Amino acid sequence: MDKLRSMEVLVAVAEHGSFTAAAEALGMSSGMAGKHIRQLEEAIGTRLFTRSTRRLALTEIGTRYCERSRAILAEVAAADDDAAALRGGPRGTLRVSCTVAFACFALAGALVDYLAAHPEVQVDLVADDRIVDVVGQGFDAAFRVGPLDDSGLVARPLQPYRMLLCGAPAYLARAGRPETPAALAGHARLVFTYGGHDVRWALDGGLPASGPVRLRANNGIALRTAALAGFGLVMLPAALVADDIAAGRLVSLLDSFQPPPRPMHLVTVRDRRMPPKLRSFVDFMVGRFGAGAAG
Repeated sequence: MDKLRSMEVLVAVAEHGSFTAAAEALGMSSGMAGKHIRQLEEAIGTRLFTRSTRRLALTEIGTRYCERSRAILAEVAAADDDAAALRGGPRGTLRVSCTVAFACFALAGALVDYLAAHPEVQVDLVADDRIVDVVGQGFDAAFRVGPLDDSGLVARPLQPYRMLLCGAPAYLARAGRPETPAALAGHARLVFTYGGHDVRWALDGGLPASGPVRLRANNGIALRTAALAGFGLVMLPAALVADDIAAGRLVSLLDSFQPPPRPMHLVTVRDRRMPPKLRSFVDFMVGRFGAGAAG
């Protein structure tokens, strides 16, 4: 017998004060209502009601079991309501985190396509190169670059995050084109900073410490602008400079010494009941940026 239905009978009998009234309210016979209560009592191993010719009352255990049953039935009803509200398709607001460069030169375009396909979803995108606390700061999903710690989040692998060393043709014509990592010591550098520290260029063991730094910035787009203006060499995410390289505005350098790609993941909170809006977002972004997607 359906235990949830038996709980409904229990709550109804307690509220109406009789099997007959409860059975009528639930659209069943009083005999069937009694059967539900007897099976609950057999499963629990004790009586839920005290019966007399004049009144029907819950026992102490019956009172507590009825309270818990009422709470469980309310949760089930709420779940049904949520499902009914969402069965027409994904809807609601998604809060998403990613790096600034990825937001501007990869994710923004993908979000336009995703939102066009899901008109009842809204996205709040927070572009920041800091690692956010997905749970504590209320994010639904985050794009993470680099190795993941054991955070308990669900991680879906994406295409690796590639970095490229490049410079403008005008700069290379003036300063020469480096052919080895050691030759970089004589070149002007445009350096990304994180947490107040320079991010090392991991080319063949790292860039020698010598060599002037023309610009430090914690924003890759600012460094790209300086590189395009010919102020020095820069190492930036491939997504940020791919169009510039294809158009000849920047030249990729030391390709055989480029650093290995860094892992990238889309992370979400571990939840067995992923809402449709998040499920649709994850499926779309894994399809666009996943390991099997076109580069």
